[in-house]
Amino acid sequence: MLQPNIFYLIFFIFVTRFLSINSSPLAPALYVLGDSLVDNGNNNMLPTLARANYAPYNINFPTQPLGRFTDGRTVADFIAAYLGIPYPPPYASLLGPNWKGQPKIINQLFRENSTRGYNYASAACGILPETGYNFGKCYPMDEQIQMFQSTIDSELAIIFKDPGQVLQHLSKSVFIICVGNNDYLQNYFQDDYPSSKLYDPHQFAQILVDKLCQQLKRLYELGARKVLVMEIGPLGCIPTVARNPKRMINLLGNNNNGICDENANNIVSAFNKRLPFMIQKLSSTLHDSHFTVGSIYADSYDAIMSPSKYGFNDSSSPCCTTYLNGMLLCIPYQAPCQDPSKHIFWDGYHPTEVVFSKWVTQWIQDSSTCFPINFKQFVEA
Repeated sequence: MLQPNIFYLIFFIFVTRFLSINSSPLAPALYVLGDSLVDNGNNNMLPTLARANYAPYNINFPTQPLGRFTDGRTVADFIAAYLGIPYPPPYASLLGPNWKGQPKIINQLFRENSTRGYNYASAACGILPETGYNFGKCYPMDEQIQMFQSTIDSELAIIFKDPGQVLQHLSKSVFIICVGNNDYLQNYFQDDYPSSKLYDPHQFAQILVDKLCQQLKRLYELGARKVLVMEIGPLGCIPTVARNPKRMINLLGNNNNGICDENANNIVSAFNKRLPFMIQKLSSTLHDSHFTVGSIYADSYDAIMSPSKYGFNDSSSPCCTTYLNGMLLCIPYQAPCQDPSKHIFWDGYHPTEVVFSKWVTQWIQDSSTCFPINFKQFVEA
């Protein structure tokens, strides 16, 4: 069960890692791929509505550039803190939106970033290349993997010179994958996409898992060995879905408990049920690989249904003032709620940083929420 005290993670991570002056990083680098739950600025210069480069985003993390879709740190930031390495910078924002084929001088800044990791995640995008176009431009998973390959070819290969050293570096690095949410929110649940008419929920989930499996194999071919893949959360409970019953009823049928749309949750669960089997197969067939699943669905759902048990006062309303009565992103420069740590949701789509912190804390401690091994064992493998 999640710890209800917000200060638990602060004690567990920052005291144990940063106050241990003589400790060395637990991994040389952190590479992050996925969507807006981990995006930290890759969309900032893209022609898209899916951007968080304005206040009140990042209000509790002012030392870092704008671009995170929450009030403070994301999952990737908390993991970087646990590993004892710097927060991985947004790859595309360093190079600009036309990153492909750009010549790059490997100066000291890029040298440090390359060997410590990058964040390639892009809000609104997903596993499938067509997902998210209704928001504008974003980088789908396949393109993020191309960014990672570019990092290897134009940076790591120059820094390490010996290909064996590159592979050794990558084999010890940690990879975080948070993707699939938008393949439902900005694809399957959208009337202007044909996917819900072409496939039932089980068929669509299998399409996503099969495609993700190919992408994970590609990362393995490039050198990734330690890969954590996050579940999809209870999307039927996030404000953009739960507060729009008409759309969900038309698409999925009327099954709303007043807090969450359970039809939407059931559809997402079809993906989550298939994910561990795919991950287990990869781990057993790809030599020297360590894949693990970061569970978020069950504990998030329980916190939404019983918020006081987890230290929350509000499990349905966004902390920031949003467009369309809490369903969309924060309205620029509007003051948020007084205490984000008492809210589960920051805007219509994303949780507050305290929720992210609780996920990571559980992964580190509990193999039932990060399986087949907990995150600590995963890093040490």
